Amino acid sequence: MARALVIVESPAKAKTINKYLGRDYTVKASLGHVKDLPKKELGVVLPDDDKRNASRVFEPTYEIIPGKMKVIHDLEKSAREAEAIYLATDPDREGEAIAAHLAEVLTGNGTRRNRKPKSGARAKPVYRVLFHEITPKAVQAAFARPGNINQNLVDAQQARRVLDRLVGYQISPLLWEKVRRGLSAGRVQTVALRLIVEREREIRAFVPREYWTIHARLAAAEPPVFEAKLVRYRGEEIEISSEAEAQRILQALEPAVWQVATVQQKEKRRYPPPPFTTSKLQQEAYNKLRFTAKRTMALAQRLYEGVELGAEGSVGLITYMRTDSVRVADDALAAVRSQIAASYGPGYLPEKPNFYKSKKSAQEAHEAIRPTDVTRTPDAVKPYLDEDLWKLYRLIWQRFVASQMVPAVFDQTTIDVAAGDYLFRATGSVLRFDGFLTVYQETRDETETEDDEEGRALPRVSAGERLRLESLQPQQHFTEPPPRYTEATLVKTLEEKGIGRPSTYATIISTIVEREYVTREQGRFKPTLLGEKVSDLLVKSFEDIFDVTFTARMEEELDEIEEGKLPWKESVREFYDRFEKDLEKAADQMASYKIGVSTGIPCEKCGQGELLERISRHGFFLGCSRYPECDFTRDLTAEVAGEEVESESGPEYCENCGREMTIKRGRFGPFLACTGYPECKTTRRLVAGTQRARKPDEPLGENCPECGAQLVKRHGRYGEFIGCSAYPKCKYIRAQTLGIRCPKCKSGELVQRTARKGRRRIFYGCNRYPECDFTTPYKPVAQPCPKCGAEFVVEKKRKETVVLACLQEGCGWEAPAEVRQPPAETTEPAPARS
Repeated sequence: MARALVIVESPAKAKTINKYLGRDYTVKASLGHVKDLPKKELGVVLPDDDKRNASRVFEPTYEIIPGKMKVIHDLEKSAREAEAIYLATDPDREGEAIAAHLAEVLTGNGTRRNRKPKSGARAKPVYRVLFHEITPKAVQAAFARPGNINQNLVDAQQARRVLDRLVGYQISPLLWEKVRRGLSAGRVQTVALRLIVEREREIRAFVPREYWTIHARLAAAEPPVFEAKLVRYRGEEIEISSEAEAQRILQALEPAVWQVATVQQKEKRRYPPPPFTTSKLQQEAYNKLRFTAKRTMALAQRLYEGVELGAEGSVGLITYMRTDSVRVADDALAAVRSQIAASYGPGYLPEKPNFYKSKKSAQEAHEAIRPTDVTRTPDAVKPYLDEDLWKLYRLIWQRFVASQMVPAVFDQTTIDVAAGDYLFRATGSVLRFDGFLTVYQETRDETETEDDEEGRALPRVSAGERLRLESLQPQQHFTEPPPRYTEATLVKTLEEKGIGRPSTYATIISTIVEREYVTREQGRFKPTLLGEKVSDLLVKSFEDIFDVTFTARMEEELDEIEEGKLPWKESVREFYDRFEKDLEKAADQMASYKIGVSTGIPCEKCGQGELLERISRHGFFLGCSRYPECDFTRDLTAEVAGEEVESESGPEYCENCGREMTIKRGRFGPFLACTGYPECKTTRRLVAGTQRARKPDEPLGENCPECGAQLVKRHGRYGEFIGCSAYPKCKYIRAQTLGIRCPKCKSGELVQRTARKGRRRIFYGCNRYPECDFTTPYKPVAQPCPKCGAEFVVEKKRKETVVLACLQEGCGWEAPAEVRQPPAETTEPAPARS
């Protein structure tokens, strides 16, 4: 008979732990939570439910989760045969709540009928064991010092569960009544949706502003030729707002003498980033690997709980993956320092370990996410892991090792060049010592400015030295709106604003996507019309509840409950007092799209009724208030952002009969149809996620080599291609080439492609793929290199400029591209400043 029963959440974790504990322990899995609030009722005592017993207010009623009775019976049977019960669930709020519910069930108070426990069940001692990594040392240490269930952690989880139930269970039916069934609202989910909607409206309201920069290509006594940018005029920062002003400056610079004003040289250090927290792991896994937050957490869970490593069996490869701490245990620090010295040399090892400061709310009992054994290098475990699992482990390993290495060192040079009253500046930096960069380079956030200076070498010059002007290039720019959120930037924003917790971000993002509140366009979140309408309704009716600051304050209160500083019911009471008032008002005043929302716009058909915004099973539309007397309708689903269905040149016309085309909605979504229906049945698809019509097929006057039918140019999901007009009978296709010979195989031609995963970025490759695997992220230009004679050059986009560059190894030729012409709709340039 086993001496003790150990209960964890998952079979994988049970398998790994079991081999460290030996035959004196039986390890079982609860398969997650065993109790939860009931599905078909609120399950929380409200103030009006039990006025005689105030102590019961907000108490939750938990039930055994349907389908878990078999698991419970198995655990009860094992508990009766054991001398003691050890609850080894995860070391966080959710894990503590699971442990508390297991303790209730196994001591007789946890079944739905509160049946009397079987003989011997109550007398069992129940212990709580905590470990943050599944290694022999950590597991054995935890079992040597077992503790009790932390009621503060249980209360914090319970408070969150009750708050989420109050919001979801009482607001969701409102949405069903006012909009449509199946919708949901969430305390944190709705705030995340609000951020996405508000960002989209910022983008729509954004008005681009024209500005210009001027760049000089200069030659000194020694190579290389370098580029300097105009930064000051008579000591003041300069801003060029029009082409006329730029041309005036160019004229003023014609007689100028170009001379080095000052030269500054200094050492710049770039310090390594700290090891991963949960949110940083989610961000970097998206940026580097294109893993969603949900995918990242699922993979990290497997790495934590244990994977099979051949003869070693199941091994936990990383520490616990739900953490906001950057602390690292002393023995792990010693191990990684030894690894760095052995693998990279003493020059890469700092004199003392690097210590990082966690954010204020971090639980310092936890550690950062790191490998449990740093000597298990990514190459060593690669044969045992599938590709995605290995990629994530490599990312965690590299980040941890890099965090304990010395900084990278750059030699930075800044040259100020005087040209009359104007001052130009060139900055360059050259890597002197790679330091931690030999292992890991952090992805730059898109809100951070790119460091164009890195890798740019400048010539050796001295103050007063005369320079020769090679060319003077004005460049036109337009300010850009803030970008839509990616998973990485949304997670970063949620964390910075204190909304939710990193462990919940994956669920939040999955929910707003599954509810069709947002779509992904090239890896970025765009709200659907449904998402915007739901967000507007909820924010208007529950302005304080779905306020960013208030939601962040609630998270702080949950932390205070966990620390024992705040009773959990007090926090829920404060929330409910506001929520109850808003709920009563919303029931009466929230607009209903089922009835119709007033727009104040007269009906286009009858002129007597008012157009109302309504919703049907096909989406939102405008309908006349005099229906059924007037049956005018207009689909709104295709008019997000007020866009009309037009091509770049104007309205779309039917290629068969010449009538104007309009958007219709069918069982597979919106499409473009001829207004001459049913006489003309021409239809055309829309570009996915937009209101733009796909271009019609263009005949090429060339026959298909397989069936002899006409070849046409088509526009698919991944760009232009040439296909047979007899499709689907003939499926011949070939890519649209750029007319540039492949530099690798010399027989294929370069084509534009779109990546099928992640952000679906455009790249260029050989049309003989997979026989030839040449690719480049830069757009090829059919222009020979003037330096080495290569057949083509490429276009590279930098922060404020576009340059043409040669890809030929060892060439290094680079020159500014031609100035872009202003778009046709740009207003007249402002007059030049005097």
